[in-house]
Amino acid sequence: MMLLLGKVAIVTGASAGIGYETAKLFAREGAKVVVGARRDPELKALVAEIAEVGGTAAVLAGDVKDEAYAKALVELATSKFGGLDIALNNAGTLGELGVSLPQLALSEWENTLATSLTSAFLGAKYQIPAMLKRGGGSLIFTSSFVGYTVGFPQTAAYAASKAGMIGLTKALAAEYGPRNIRVNALLPGGTDTPMGRTFANTPEAIAFVKSLHALKRLAQPEEIANSALYLASDLSSFTTGTALLADGGVSINRT
Repeated sequence: MMLLLGKVAIVTGASAGIGYETAKLFAREGAKVVVGARRDPELKALVAEIAEVGGTAAVLAGDVKDEAYAKALVELATSKFGGLDIALNNAGTLGELGVSLPQLALSEWENTLATSLTSAFLGAKYQIPAMLKRGGGSLIFTSSFVGYTVGFPQTAAYAASKAGMIGLTKALAAEYGPRNIRVNALLPGGTDTPMGRTFANTPEAIAFVKSLHALKRLAQPEEIANSALYLASDLSSFTTGTALLADGGVSINRT
């Protein structure tokens, strides 16, 4: 049985990593998917890959910091596929890591929050009305254990942006639960993605990051996509307002 049959989904940050694999999985599970990111060639390759296995997807490249882009993604989902049921607001940035707060430029702080947190707000602003027209839906934000269960030095902007998503999640879950929209945050642990490799970019760094997790390894993007599928589908029909840890035990590990 396909878990998302007849559903329409938006996935941002879909040109690589978690977003790429989640878009493919949603399509395999029967959803019609609108994929968004800045890199058009990668998105078109994703749509072609989805089509090869019988799935349906549409592409719109753009910048998630742009309100007009958030609106256009929803308009594409509505005009091409008839509405919107699911959104994974997954786009984000690590920002400038390894810099103490007094040395962090205001422009870097603002860009990190705009890319990760404000983009989530903009997505929800247009996704929620479209979901209400369908009688409900599942709204998901990709957050992080960083800033929630764990603090790392010199990650202030990233941690603040990801923690802010969890506050946004809880407020929207309370506001729209009575109208059948579930809102959840997905918190991956260390994942083997192009973005993750910019942080852990040497064998020593990768070994260190693996050691932080109870499972002593990194996640594959497909594993995080499975957790996104749970939140998107009716398997999580009584789950809302949560910060779902899919973090390999990094939040509880002390070994």
